[in-house]
Amino acid sequence: LLQESNGPTDAYAAIAKADRLTQEPESIRKWREEQKKRLEELDAASKVTEQEWREKAKKDLEEWNLRQNEQMEKNRANNRIADKAFYQQPDADVIGYVASEEAFLKESKEETPGSEWEKVAQLCDFNPKSSKQSKDVSRMRSVLISLKQTPLSR
Repeated sequence: LLQESNGPTDAYAAIAKADRLTQEPESIRKWREEQKKRLEELDAASKVTEQEWREKAKKDLEEWNLRQNEQMEKNRANNRIADKAFYQQPDADVIGYVASEEAFLKESKEETPGSEWEKVAQLCDFNPKSSKQSKDVSRMRSVLISLKQTPLSR
């Protein structure tokens, strides 16, 4: 066998020498260890903070649910009271019955010729700016105004 070589003949010794040559400097090794410790501390701190946030969010959600349930109970009680008052009125079975309609019905019994359009005008909202979310009723409004000014001849 030929034993001529520039380095150690033992294979393991060669590997050990190569490992020593490829090892990183001491300062970099210390920096890596410090960085690893610092990252572990930050991870632990973030996990603690996240847990605190979760607990706070859970507490806030429970409080909101309690307030919401209380508000719903109040609304239910108020609606029951309003329903009882509504059904105690005369003609309550008529759909859409409200107190203002009662006044309108009283006035309609005292009909005088030519006052029909005034009553219709009281029920219609002729201000186009008052209800922006409702349908466009400008054409109907113009027809009613023209009929009020010049009634149909029979």
